[in-house]
Amino acid sequence: MTTTGSQESKSPSELIDGRIRELGDWRGEMLGRLRALIHQADPDVVETWKWRGVPVWEHDGMICTGETYKSVVKLTFAKGAALPDPSKLFNSSLEGNTRRAIDFQQDAEIDEAALKALVRAAIALNTSKAKR
Repeated sequence: MTTTGSQESKSPSELIDGRIRELGDWRGEMLGRLRALIHQADPDVVETWKWRGVPVWEHDGMICTGETYKSVVKLTFAKGAALPDPSKLFNSSLEGNTRRAIDFQQDAEIDEAALKALVRAAIALNTSKAKR
């Protein structure tokens, strides 16, 4: 049985809201800003909550995750290695064949246009694979 306010009774969006609030520092602010940019890039994005506490954004498959660590907020793109990155946003997890990530440190500048383009490219890749 779930109790009112338990994780099981909350939507993924509510859980992400809660994570942003509970961080209570620059990481929460950064995660909130990144989340807003993802929604601007794709108003139809679906928010999910996986692996016991990781915000995930999906559209015809996973776009990216939003992890918070002590010194960075990390957006990991599930199929990042297959995405064009002309602005060189990817700065982490560069050695793998599939994923790529962007580590945002405190006071990091966000290239909003480039990040939105990357999100849209991830969606286009997911959509093209979903139609096969």
